[in-house]
Amino acid sequence: MVHLKDGGRGEGRRVAGKVALVLGAGAIGEGWGNGKAAAVLYAREGAKVFCVDRRLEAAEETAAIIRAEGGEALAHAADVTQEAAVAALVEACLARFGRIDILHNNVGGQGTGRALSTITLDDWNETLARNLTSVMLSCRAVAPVMQQQGGGAIVNISSISSIRHLGIPTAVYSAAKAAVNEFTKNVAVAYARHNIRANCVLPGYIDTPFVRRNVGGKKSYERKGFTSAEDYAAARDATVPLGRTGTAWEVAYAALFLASDEASYITGQALVVDGGVTATCPGV
Repeated sequence: MVHLKDGGRGEGRRVAGKVALVLGAGAIGEGWGNGKAAAVLYAREGAKVFCVDRRLEAAEETAAIIRAEGGEALAHAADVTQEAAVAALVEACLARFGRIDILHNNVGGQGTGRALSTITLDDWNETLARNLTSVMLSCRAVAPVMQQQGGGAIVNISSISSIRHLGIPTAVYSAAKAAVNEFTKNVAVAYARHNIRANCVLPGYIDTPFVRRNVGGKKSYERKGFTSAEDYAAARDATVPLGRTGTAWEVAYAALFLASDEASYITGQALVVDGGVTATCPGV
């Protein structure tokens, strides 16, 4: 039985022999972030993993976990909003592993601009670059590699905030993630004839180190009107029909499915992983 708090051991077969390029493979704090869990899970299911993060130490931590479990991984530091950096990391991955079968885009996050009145042009540009431009640059660089190989799978991590309002302003982030969804559909259709599939995973409320980070000098939960991390966690749990927030592993398993041959007839889709949140609506 798989234990989704630690990801289980995996069976080592679902992406065996493949190479996974994971952008945002580190975690910003202690625990399991979505990208870190995905990178380790790909490895547990047989892939060689090229772990990319802006902070080398974060990428190294993930790669070290994979190697300690008997897998093969290499860490690489890059700012994936920069064209030259993305080109260099793709070259480095090919130099080490010779191919790229899975592209997993996990880089993202909100900035300080939430409501319209708080948006600055710098924040707008930085948030779109982090969430959207990074996806475009990596897809543009990797798609020709996959095309030459005869196919591949792209998994872009979006958010349920791309398809509905979540009770608080998230204007820039929501705009960026909604664009990721539509960009992914366009890539999926354009490259379908080359056997390249592209899909999104839309996480809901997930318990990761990311939700406990500082944003603009304030804790994330303070920006959302809560006085403690515990109060914020309880409110998030209460919002979810299943009665709890999700784990990074539950997002990772959705990505694994879309990256695997089990999803060979699925492309251009958005897979929601939210415990039922988007199936509800406000009411009395």
